[in-house]
Amino acid sequence: MVKADQNNSSQFYLSENNLPYSDFMVFGISVDCVLFGYEKGTVKVLMIKRGASPFKNYWALPGDLVNPQEDLDNSATHVLKKLTGLEDVFMEQFHSFGSVNRHPVGRVVTVGYYSLIKIEKYQPIASAWADQLEWVNIDELSELAFDHQDVLQKAIETLKKKVRTEPIGFELLPDKFTLLELQELYEVLLVYKFDKPNFRKKILSMNLLVSLKEVQDNVAHRPAKLFKFDERRYMSLKKEGFSFEL
Repeated sequence: MVKADQNNSSQFYLSENNLPYSDFMVFGISVDCVLFGYEKGTVKVLMIKRGASPFKNYWALPGDLVNPQEDLDNSATHVLKKLTGLEDVFMEQFHSFGSVNRHPVGRVVTVGYYSLIKIEKYQPIASAWADQLEWVNIDELSELAFDHQDVLQKAIETLKKKVRTEPIGFELLPDKFTLLELQELYEVLLVYKFDKPNFRKKILSMNLLVSLKEVQDNVAHRPAKLFKFDERRYMSLKKEGFSFEL
């Protein structure tokens, strides 16, 4: 880079193509939030119907441009609250998307955040320019706004990798669950059918579940024993290099 004037940033040039430095300071940045939930044997994602252009009336992930006065993490939290009313949702960055023409208005790079939440514990409400909200089966989504199909697919891939090494799947289950419910969840997440005895043996050998002196109620079949996740035990083992490999 060649510098012409220390007091005028517009006079800085990149030697490779002789473009002024100021030409590289016109990118927009956005955040897009992928919230996964689990209900009735299916993994779902929270979608909004856009009430504003571009892509008005298209389904999209909750997202918006980053306020110049906010950092990325705070912006993701603020955008999610603005469009869905949801608060106190822990989200983690998983990927950035920077295709040149991904936004029809101009160059915008988006940073994806994802979270796993219990659907029954949250009541999202469409607000701002989000006209409608809906929990949608991840296998039933198509023709999303922008490149949100790619963003969602990358989030799903990230989820599948993480679920093999960390017990994040527990975030989608009720506080109390059966071993069969746990197995069904992992089969849906990984698109894989586990052998029932082997799955139970593997899970129980990890000592991550607390066996409760309770069984299911209001079921037509023989009630199954209930368990809960021992998060303190997991955090202790994780510090020692524990691997949640299924």
